[in-house]
Amino acid sequence: MLVVLGLLTSFLSFLYVIAPSIRKFFAGGVCRTDVQLFGKVVVITGANTGIGKETARELARRGARVYIACRDVLKGESAASEIQADTKNSQVLVRKLDLSDTKSIRAFAEGFLAEEKQLHILINNAGVMLCPYSKTADGFETHLAVNHLGHFLLTHLLLGRLKESAPARVVNLSSVAHHLGKIRFHDLQGDKYYNLGSAYCHSKLANVLFTRELAKRLKGTGVTTYAVHPGIVRSKLVRHSFLLCLLWRLFSPFLKTTWEGAQTSLHCALAEGLEPLSGKYFSDCKKTWVSPRARNNKTAERLWNVSCELLGIQQE
Repeated sequence: MLVVLGLLTSFLSFLYVIAPSIRKFFAGGVCRTDVQLFGKVVVITGANTGIGKETARELARRGARVYIACRDVLKGESAASEIQADTKNSQVLVRKLDLSDTKSIRAFAEGFLAEEKQLHILINNAGVMLCPYSKTADGFETHLAVNHLGHFLLTHLLLGRLKESAPARVVNLSSVAHHLGKIRFHDLQGDKYYNLGSAYCHSKLANVLFTRELAKRLKGTGVTTYAVHPGIVRSKLVRHSFLLCLLWRLFSPFLKTTWEGAQTSLHCALAEGLEPLSGKYFSDCKKTWVSPRARNNKTAERLWNVSCELLGIQQE
């Protein structure tokens, strides 16, 4: 037994010694474009921390007017101050947005549209993961509400301004977890059966399907859209799971940093020549394979229609 423990300890020690090399190998792509954004307006949800914060920092560094849309305004102001000091760009603004509350989403959109006459990039970055079963004030299951319906409504409300500002882009953060997801129309809110891991996967599949259907409906408008898997990142997304928090801490030397996790979002927001790939799914700064369920046009259209019905959106 002592021999086994000794070998295991030696192996783990070896892994940690070579961890920087392993992480560098799995770090993924880097956004290489040198596009500048002076005069451009960007909205990023959940940009007070993690991947969103690093995305906001880079876009501010390129001269954009960046709106950090987040639930915790105090944390948002702290992030904005840090980004302003780092980038010397004072145009980093914080506005309250709670994606679990449709009233908050509508209030944010109303305020933004009154304040800004242009919107060039919308990054639907915020999300929740592994939440215990709960419903929002609107009666929606939390993963579905925050990860899908909230961004669906926000995008709908800002779409006119995006079209007016074209060329413009919408970037939706999804996950490789979408491969395990399924859109269960007969139990969309998890009332009959709920598993917190599955609920997250279902919502990430919804992100990819939303992107696919949105691209179809935006064809010819000058607005394009992309779904993104940021990678396995050291962020606060796993905060609802004690086990994952423990694993993330244990294996943190092997995980992507938030800066690395932001690279594919930046690539899809900035890289030239991506227009023909609107509606596609990206990982490590390149288009990659999606699950068969994510390629189902009928499911994508049905999810769109059901989402509109749940949110009270009148379709044209």
